Amino acid sequence: MNPMKLPLYLAFLSLLSPLGAAELNIAFEKYKLPNGLRVILAPDSAAPVVTVYLVYGVGSRSEEKGRSGFAHLFEHMMFQGSANAPKGMHFQMVESNGGNLNGSTHPDYTDYYETLPANKLAVALWLEADRMRSLAITKENLDNQKEAVKQERRLSVDNQPYAKAIVEDFPALAFRNWSNSHSSIGSFEDLNAATVQDVSKFFATYYAPNNAVLAVAGDIKPAEVKKLIAEYFGGLKAQPQPKAPDLTEPEQKEARREVYRDALARVPAVLVSYPGPKRRSPDYYALTMLDIVLTGGDSSRLYQAMVKGTQSVLGVEANLGWPYQQFSDYKDPGLYVVNFTYNPAVDGKKVVSEFEGEIEKLKQAPVSAKELERARNTLRSTRVRSLQSSMSRANLLALYELLDGKPELLNTELEEFLKVTPEQIRAVAAKYFVGARQTVFDIVPAPKKEDKK
Repeated sequence: MNPMKLPLYLAFLSLLSPLGAAELNIAFEKYKLPNGLRVILAPDSAAPVVTVYLVYGVGSRSEEKGRSGFAHLFEHMMFQGSANAPKGMHFQMVESNGGNLNGSTHPDYTDYYETLPANKLAVALWLEADRMRSLAITKENLDNQKEAVKQERRLSVDNQPYAKAIVEDFPALAFRNWSNSHSSIGSFEDLNAATVQDVSKFFATYYAPNNAVLAVAGDIKPAEVKKLIAEYFGGLKAQPQPKAPDLTEPEQKEARREVYRDALARVPAVLVSYPGPKRRSPDYYALTMLDIVLTGGDSSRLYQAMVKGTQSVLGVEANLGWPYQQFSDYKDPGLYVVNFTYNPAVDGKKVVSEFEGEIEKLKQAPVSAKELERARNTLRSTRVRSLQSSMSRANLLALYELLDGKPELLNTELEEFLKVTPEQIRAVAAKYFVGARQTVFDIVPAPKKEDKK
């Protein structure tokens, strides 16, 4: 073994060793500044890198009618400069110090991160604090980013196969509450209507320390990090806590079906969804394990039966909250969605029928001990591998604090998944995969309008 890799190897073993008891043992410390900023520090000296991960409790489901896409627009605004870091300096300072950075918008949160050499930690903390304190909200920056988001929409949604169908039309079919059903990237009309006053109000409402969680993971000395955080973030003022959006969905009592004709698609796809369980409920853990049984790799039931077996399906993917979420950041109300890309020679109804047949098998007989153990091993190995990254540790710790108020779930939740029984999987299949609660969205290729005779 290369001696240079020994620390990482030993760190990997330290993560694996507690798994006999189905738990991880990752050290972290949580505290709160007087202004409400929640802070989580997770030291790990396996590699001389550090990640600063800052998540705000605002996402696309926080938007108001007439301002769709606003959370995503504001994510762009956060890179337009601040009082002491003019436009472009954030990228320049991180990248010139050997780091990388990004931000992303989700249904229930917006996050930003920097991963840097450990001795450059202060750079990231200072930059994040400066834009939380003094973002440059100007008409010039807003107009510039409106156009950037419009161009992103043109490239990634309007001119990509399946994208518009999945981002806009499928949610509108599956949900009834506008907060859940509208497009996360927003319409041109809503983007054009956004004003500097709107952006300033959004910033004051949501981008306050008491609506954020800061996680720092990697090669750090907690006492030194605390001093930096107090220096950079301590003077920021709290704001009134924003009101949580009403996400209530009426009970679905009838199946919903729609065919979407996509001029950009060359291969058909069909989405099959059902309303999902409450986050952290026993059903949440059981349905996640059911999903691994169904779609977790080449040995999964749907791959073996429909990709390799009947060959009606070319590919399958699924998750709680797909395509925006996975089980770690899924928040109800949400959906369990299975996405099949299928053989053009096969009808979408046949694909759905085959899927329902596999679900019926789950309802009729519990999964075998061998199959469940394979699912457990898949989940266990995936989680352990992901936690080698300081980014993954920071991300999960911050999200568990934001969504659950329990960052300790990083060490304990694996046990909840691994103790799910075959009977629990059978029970959630029967409870959630009900015909009246099913939504089927069939995306079929169609000729472009200019190609029609």
